[in-house]
Amino acid sequence: MTENRTERIKNTLAVLPELPGVYRFINKDGKVIYVGKAKNLKKRVSSYFADSRHRENKKLGVLVKNIDNIEFTVVESERDALFLENNLIKTLKPRYNILLKDDKTYPWICIKNEPFPRVFMTRKFERDGSRYFGPYSSVYIQKQILELVRNVHTIRTCSLNLHPDKIKSGKYSVCLEYHLGNCKGPCVGNQTEEEYGIHLAVATNILKGNMKEVIDYLTSEMANAASDMNFELAEKIKKRIEQVQNYRSKTVIVSNMQINLDVISVLVDDGSAYCSFLRIKNGAVINSFSIELKLGMEETKEDILSFAISEFEQKLEGGTQREIIVPFTPNTEMFPDKIFSVPVKGDRLKLLELADKNSRLYRIDKLKYIEKTDPQRHTERIMSQMQKDLYLDVPPYHIECFDNSNIQGTNPGAACVVFRNGKPSKKEYRHFNIKTVVGPNDFASMEEVIFRRYKRLLEEGGDLPQLIVVDGGKGQLSIAYNTIKRLGLENRIAIIGLAKRLEEVFYPHDSVPHYLDKNSETLRVLMQLRDEAHRFGITFHRQKRSLNFIKSELESIPGLGPKSIEKLLKKYKTISRIKSLSIDELAAIVGNSRAEAVRKHFAE
Repeated sequence: MTENRTERIKNTLAVLPELPGVYRFINKDGKVIYVGKAKNLKKRVSSYFADSRHRENKKLGVLVKNIDNIEFTVVESERDALFLENNLIKTLKPRYNILLKDDKTYPWICIKNEPFPRVFMTRKFERDGSRYFGPYSSVYIQKQILELVRNVHTIRTCSLNLHPDKIKSGKYSVCLEYHLGNCKGPCVGNQTEEEYGIHLAVATNILKGNMKEVIDYLTSEMANAASDMNFELAEKIKKRIEQVQNYRSKTVIVSNMQINLDVISVLVDDGSAYCSFLRIKNGAVINSFSIELKLGMEETKEDILSFAISEFEQKLEGGTQREIIVPFTPNTEMFPDKIFSVPVKGDRLKLLELADKNSRLYRIDKLKYIEKTDPQRHTERIMSQMQKDLYLDVPPYHIECFDNSNIQGTNPGAACVVFRNGKPSKKEYRHFNIKTVVGPNDFASMEEVIFRRYKRLLEEGGDLPQLIVVDGGKGQLSIAYNTIKRLGLENRIAIIGLAKRLEEVFYPHDSVPHYLDKNSETLRVLMQLRDEAHRFGITFHRQKRSLNFIKSELESIPGLGPKSIEKLLKKYKTISRIKSLSIDELAAIVGNSRAEAVRKHFAE
C-alpha cells in the first residue's frame, strides 16, 4: 500500500514518543535537511506543521514543504539531546541548520599531569597523560562544577611550575589565595605532594561522579570538626555535603573516554528484527539510525546480528569501525578484522543501553504506524501473538471477561465485558444482578453469572467467545471451568484466570501460574480486559447502591407507595432533583396528598 507525503507525515507524527531526543527532517532524495533537539519529540515536531507558524515565518514554510520523511533518536535528557544535535549538525551539515562556523569542542575540566596537579577548564584535549572530565553542556555548568571542586577542598589555581627543585630554590612566594584560605601554599613547601594528593582524590571523585566516597569523607571531616567544638567549620562542611548531593553532570551522549567505535543493538520480535546503530568518534555520538529486518524461519540471534552488521557496512561510507559494541558476539568468522565488545559496566554499557532503547522505541513506532495505516494487519499480529503466548488452539478474536462486585455483601452484581479484535466492544457489555446467592460469596456468584451467560447464548444460538478471562486466581478459575463443563463447553471455549497480585495467568488443572513478559502486548490486553471489567462492574454497583439509597429514602415517606416511587425515579432519577420539585410538579405525578407528604418530608 503506497502513501502520499501528507499521509506518511501525519502517521509519523501520530506515533512519535513524548520523550527527549533529536529529530531529522529528510527530503525526497533521502538527504537530511534539518536536525533539531526536543524535550518532547511529539510536541516539538508536530509544532512545525501548524499553519500559524508558517504564516509567521516564511523560511519555516519552505523547510516544511521540503520534508518528505522524519527520523528521530531518543536520549535520556534534554541535555543529551543538545550534545547529539551539535554532533549531527557538524557531521551531516543540514542545509537548513545554521552551520557552526568554527570547530569548537566541548568544555572539559582537566587534571593536569604535573607536580601538584592543577584542576582547570579547557576546550583543548591533549594526550600528555592528563585526565579530562566532562564534557559539559555549557561553560556556566562547567564553572559551577569547578567551583564545587574548589569549595570542597583546597586545590591550587596558579600556573607555577612546582617541580621540587623550583620549590627548594625559594623563588616563589604565597599569593592572595593562600591568605584567603583557598590554598595551602605548596609553592613555598607548606604542603607535601602526599597531603595535596588527598585533596586531589576528593576532587577527582567529584568529577568521576563517585559521590558516595566524597560524602563519606566529608561526613567524617564534619564529625571531627564537631568533636573539636569547631561548629563553624562543621556547618561549612555540611553545606559542602549538600552541594555534592545535588551535583549531577554525567552524560552518555559524549563520554570522557576518547574512543572511536560503533554500537549495534538488536531486538528480535515475531518475524522482524529491529536494529539501532550509533557511531562514536572521540567519545561523541556523531551518527545514529535504526533499521528493520524481515526474518526467515531458522535464523539464530547470532545470524541476525551478523546480517545487521553487513547491512550497516553497506549503508555507511567506509563501513563500520574496527571496534563494535554488541549485546552478544556475532559470527566472528564473517568479520575477521573487527573487535567485538560485549560490555557489562561503564560507559560502553551505557552506550549499548542507549542503542537498545532506540531499538525498542523504533519497534513501537513501527507497530503504531502499522496500527494507523493497516489496522487489519495490526489486529492479526496481536491475535497471533496472544494465541502463541496463551497456548490457544485459535486466535482469540472474541474474548469475554467477568468481574464480581459487592461491598460488605450489599448490592451484589457482576460485569461481563467483551473484546473483539483486542479492543472493547462496549455495546456487548452486560451487567448481572446476583439472584441466587445470599451474602458475599464470590465463587457462587461467579458460578451463577457464567452459567446464566452461556446457557442463554446456547439457547439463542449466540456467538461464543474463543477465550474467557476470569478476574481471580485458582479458586475462581476452578469454579468457572466447572461451570462451562456443566454446559458442555470445556472443549469449545478456552478459559484462564488472571490474578491481580503479580499478574499471574492460571490454567485449569495446572496449579503452577504462568508469567507473561511484563512488556508484552498479550499481558497488556489481558490487563485492559480485567481493568475494564472492574470499572464496568464498580459503575454498576455504585448505580445500584445509589438507587437503593434513593428508594430507601422515599420509602420512609408516609403514604408514598412502590408505584409512586417508581414514577418519581423514572422521571427524575435523583433525590436532589426530587427535592427541588414544586408542589404542582409533584402533584402531577403522585397526586396532591402524596405531593404534600413529599414536600413535608424534605422540609423537615
